Amino acid sequence: MKPIMTFLTGLTLLGAPGCIAAQTAAPAQTATAAIPRSEQPAACPATGAALQVLGSGGPIAEWAGEQGRAGTSYLLWIDGTPRLLIDAGAGSYLRFAEAGGRLADLDAILLTHLHADHAGDLAGVLNSGGFETRTAPLPIIGPDGAERFPGTSEFLARLLGKEAGAFAYNGGFIDGSENKFRLEPRDITTGAGRAAPAGLDVSNDYSVFAYPVHHGPAPALGYVIEWQGKAVVITGDQSAQSERFAVELAGSKPVILFAHHVINGAEGQPRGLHRTPAQIGELAGALAPQRLVLTHNMQRSLAPIALSLAAIGEGYAGAVTVAADLDCYAF
Repeated sequence: MKPIMTFLTGLTLLGAPGCIAAQTAAPAQTATAAIPRSEQPAACPATGAALQVLGSGGPIAEWAGEQGRAGTSYLLWIDGTPRLLIDAGAGSYLRFAEAGGRLADLDAILLTHLHADHAGDLAGVLNSGGFETRTAPLPIIGPDGAERFPGTSEFLARLLGKEAGAFAYNGGFIDGSENKFRLEPRDITTGAGRAAPAGLDVSNDYSVFAYPVHHGPAPALGYVIEWQGKAVVITGDQSAQSERFAVELAGSKPVILFAHHVINGAEGQPRGLHRTPAQIGELAGALAPQRLVLTHNMQRSLAPIALSLAAIGEGYAGAVTVAADLDCYAF
């Protein structure tokens, strides 16, 4: 299953209504070079599609310069309405509110995998949504299980189950009782990154495809979102062993490739979990996006940014920028 994508001749970077734009001041400095940033206007689009980076950070609580980075999270806007929440890493609960997100408006929540820096704020986001007026069920879609990793359905049961859940008092989300809307969990087969991609029927306005990726022992997914013939790709956390992902999407020419930029190219990095900058460049070269946006950033990956950009450039000659929290990209 390969989505049909259209190559655009230009890219406008905008934000969504209620979004707080990222800083346009001089970019933060590292020990080696300035971090390349995309200019972010003061308002997000009231029409069209945009993907907002709610959290651009990683698994370590880090503060760099004038701002920190929340755990990984994205918000899809369609015509000024938030429609999809992708991941809810630690700290993204606040970013979701800053952006103007509401669970009452969402078609679904998607999870790339169940590490804390991607799902740690899910309970808080759901708890907040319980104070809204939503009545329709809410799909929550994520990977299946493996040793020491529950599948998405089991994860929600452990989190919210009425009898033995960590937050049993919110157990109404499991069955739609106690004035709560009901969650509809769905597990996507991952097969250690070798399973077939799956189409997700969450909206008639846009299409979403889940692509299994390899992320060490953790079952994991990347996502492709298509709207009116244009697409964005979210790699999720993946290693270079995500060979089927690269083959399935080769030559697809998305408007933007959001790559998770967690490690540098030095020895001692967890390469069985993540792509190095050189491997990100190889992936971008294969997919041929108009723009590569590095997110899920850590200080260990940003400090040697000049070396990382050079390594990426060996495989990909297009524009490369680094995301910050609340950046919004139209497509």
